Amino acid sequence: MSFQTLAVRLAGLGLALSMLAGCGVTNALTAAGPSGPTAGPADRVALLLPEFKASRYEAADQPYFAQRLKELCQGCTVDYRNAEQDAAKQFEQAKDALDKGAKVLVLTPVDSVAAGQIVAAAHDRKVPVISYDRLVLKTAVDYYISFDNAKVGSLQAKALLDALGPRAASGEILWINGSPTDNNATLFKQGAHAGLDGKVRIAAESDTAEWSPDNARAWTQRVLPTLRGRQIVGVYAANDGTAGAAIAALHTAGLGDVPVTGQDAETAALQRILAGQQYMTVYKAIRPEAEKAAELAYDLLRGIHPQAPATVDNGAGQVPSVLLDPVTVTRDTIASTVIKDGFVTPGSLCAGAYAEACRTAGIG
Repeated sequence: MSFQTLAVRLAGLGLALSMLAGCGVTNALTAAGPSGPTAGPADRVALLLPEFKASRYEAADQPYFAQRLKELCQGCTVDYRNAEQDAAKQFEQAKDALDKGAKVLVLTPVDSVAAGQIVAAAHDRKVPVISYDRLVLKTAVDYYISFDNAKVGSLQAKALLDALGPRAASGEILWINGSPTDNNATLFKQGAHAGLDGKVRIAAESDTAEWSPDNARAWTQRVLPTLRGRQIVGVYAANDGTAGAAIAALHTAGLGDVPVTGQDAETAALQRILAGQQYMTVYKAIRPEAEKAAELAYDLLRGIHPQAPATVDNGAGQVPSVLLDPVTVTRDTIASTVIKDGFVTPGSLCAGAYAEACRTAGIG
């Protein structure tokens, strides 16, 4: 996931909270019981993230989380680790963080099932675990903070059907899912199938190991020659990285632009949308997600266990959860969503060849 420009604009980002509220975002936790002791300077929170290279986690989640925790507890330490998509490495990082005195783990699992051993190791030391952005499966976890990920797939499906119109009944689509080890990818897939099954034919479908755009492009290049003579009218792509890969493979094969879905509102994807190469993306406001995780970690440091507004079944029971709403972004809504929130700046989006497309879309 490419967020090369995102780090530059972190300091100036101001989210439009009224927009989020209007979208039905559930992001409140209610403290249960009296306040505990104040968190002290020796308190450590381990932030265990899954990706490093060109990742939103590195560019956005980590700094937003650290900034908010610092505001709440100046003496607290964020022990930040990144597993680079290696589940075994993430387990070793978690053990090391616990050995160094982490009192709360905030964990985005590389592998949603294998991460259960991280939770077990933490609970053995009576250290609570917040499952952040991706849900740990089949092991009891203390809290879960993410987006309504089945809704992400539903939004993608609806947008693709809107873009296809009558072509949905006459052609076929390529279908590119995310990583099979990421529970979010499973939820995206479920939501998208619920919206598309029976309404459009699927020419070929594949999961994408490690969410790798290289893997997505290689699969698309392999499958296209087997589909000669069949009308490919669109692509369901689970995120912007796989969308860009599919578009590149289609162009290499000499095929024209068709509607392609995406997710994450990456700058490169927004530029493809302006250029007519990608139809839509899904915007997930990272800042409130990361800040809510920091606030919950701070509560847990003080022995406070807030009541969550929702629960999610992870296969081991109901997990207290906070689920935020995702938002569809198309060419017509870039200005009123990601630009309005400051998630991307006109200067970074409209540089060079995209200046005229921005003007046409009303982005100044």
